[in-house]
Amino acid sequence: MTTMTETSARFREFKMPDVGEGLTEAEILKWFVQPGDTVTDGQVVCEVETAKAAVELPIPFDGVVHELRFPEGTTVDVGQVIIAIDVAPGSGDAPAPAQEPVEEPEAEAEPKGRTPVLVGYGVAESSTKRRPRKGTTAAPEAAAVAAAVQAELNGHAAPAASPAATAPAPAPVADAPAGGRPLAKPPVRKLAKDLGIDLATVVPTGRDGVITREDVHAAAAPAATTPVAAPAPSQAAPEAPAAAVASDSARETRIPVKGVRKAIAQAMVGSAFTAPHVTEFVTVDVTRTMKLVAELKEDKDMAGVRVNPLLIIAKALLVAIKRNPEVNAAWDEANQEIVQKHYVNLGIAAATPRGLIVPNIKDAHDKTLPQLAAALGELVTTARDGKTSPAAMAGGTVTITNVGVFGVDTGTPILNPGESAILAVGATKLQPWVHKGKVKPRQVTTLALSFDHRLVDGELGSKVLADVAAILEQPKRLITWA
Repeated sequence: MTTMTETSARFREFKMPDVGEGLTEAEILKWFVQPGDTVTDGQVVCEVETAKAAVELPIPFDGVVHELRFPEGTTVDVGQVIIAIDVAPGSGDAPAPAQEPVEEPEAEAEPKGRTPVLVGYGVAESSTKRRPRKGTTAAPEAAAVAAAVQAELNGHAAPAASPAATAPAPAPVADAPAGGRPLAKPPVRKLAKDLGIDLATVVPTGRDGVITREDVHAAAAPAATTPVAAPAPSQAAPEAPAAAVASDSARETRIPVKGVRKAIAQAMVGSAFTAPHVTEFVTVDVTRTMKLVAELKEDKDMAGVRVNPLLIIAKALLVAIKRNPEVNAAWDEANQEIVQKHYVNLGIAAATPRGLIVPNIKDAHDKTLPQLAAALGELVTTARDGKTSPAAMAGGTVTITNVGVFGVDTGTPILNPGESAILAVGATKLQPWVHKGKVKPRQVTTLALSFDHRLVDGELGSKVLADVAAILEQPKRLITWA
C-alpha cells in the first residue's frame, strides 16, 4: 500500500506501512528524529513493534522533519500518518519548526493546504502531542515499572514506589554522534524503553560509542535505588500506616500486555481451545548422538557452523516426517479440509527479550546437515539480536522447542497455531541405564510430542515420536532411513 501522501507542494506525509503478514497496527517504540532534523531518502526515522517483530522504518524522501504525529509508546493503525516532512524548507510562508529537537513552539501553525490523510481520520489535535523535554522527571507509574524491572534483573523484590523514590536521578549526557542519534542495537533500545531510560542521557562504553545493555542498566540503577526521603517532623505520619502503604505498593507490578506478548497470549489461547491436543512421551538413551555431535565438531565439512544436539534432533524429526508424511498437515476449518504439506518449514521456538517467537527454516527438508546447521545458527543469532522479520515466522508446519536448556526434563507444549505437531526436548542427563544387559551410566533425555488429534491419531503420533527416539538412540539411521 502507499505509505506517503502530498498535502501541498511543500509538505509530504509518511503513513504507517503494512510491514507484512496483514498486521493492522504497530507500536512506535522509538523516534530517531525530531522536528527540525534533516532527513534523507532511506534514512531510518523510527522503530516500530508489531505483534510479531520490531522493524525499523526508513523515510522515502529528503527534507526536514516538520511534525511527529504520535509520541513513543503509541499504537498506530496501518495507514495513519505518523510523520510530516517539509520537502522544500524555506520556500513557503508556513513557519519552520523550532530547532530544539524535543520541543516545538506552542503557536506553530498547521501548514496550509493540509488535507485529510484517510477517510475518517484527518488531523486530530490529540495526535500532535509534544514529547517531554529530555531530562524531565518521568511519571511515577513509569518510574515504578522501571524500578520493578531493574529489581527483577538484580534478583530481588521491587522497592516501594513513590514519586520521591522513583524519580530518576540526572545522568551525564553522552556526546551524540554526528547524526544526533545515539548508537545502540534494537534490543538495547527496547531495554532502555522498558526501563524508562532516554538513550541520549546514557554514557556509551561500547566500541565506537555504541551503547550496551550494561550502559542502560547502569543508567537505570539510580532510579531503582534512590532512597525514600524522610518526611519533615511536622509532617510525619504514623509509622504503621506508612509501612502498610509501602508494603502494598511493593507486592505487585502491572505491565501492559501488548506487542509480541499480546500476540503470544492470543495465539496460545486460540490454539489450546481450538485444536484438541494430545501429548506423548518417550525417554531415550542419546549417548551415541552425543558422541556423534563431538565427532561432527571436528569434521572439516562442518567447519564454520555450530554443531549441537539440537541439530541432530532437527534432522531426526525431518527424517521421521519423511517416513510419516501425514503428520505434516494443517486443519482448514473454513473449508473443512486437511491440507497436506509437501514441504517442511521447521519452526524453532526462541526466547528473546521481546518474548517467545517461533521463526522457521524454510524448506528444511531439502537441506543437507551442514546447510541445516548454518540455517539454525542464523536463525538463533537473528532472534537474539531482535531482528527476526514477520516473514521468518510465517508458514511454519512443525516446531521444536528445547526446554532442556533450562534444566527441565520435559513438558506438554502447545501447538503453534496452524501447525500439526510440536516436539519438546528435555535436558540430557547422565543416568543409570540398562545397556547390553548391564546397568551403566548413559546420557538420557525425554521427548514429548504434542499433536492436533483432528489431524494426527494416536498411531501416527506414536510412530513419529518413536522414529525420532530410534534415530537419537542409533544415529546411523539418519543414513539408512533417509
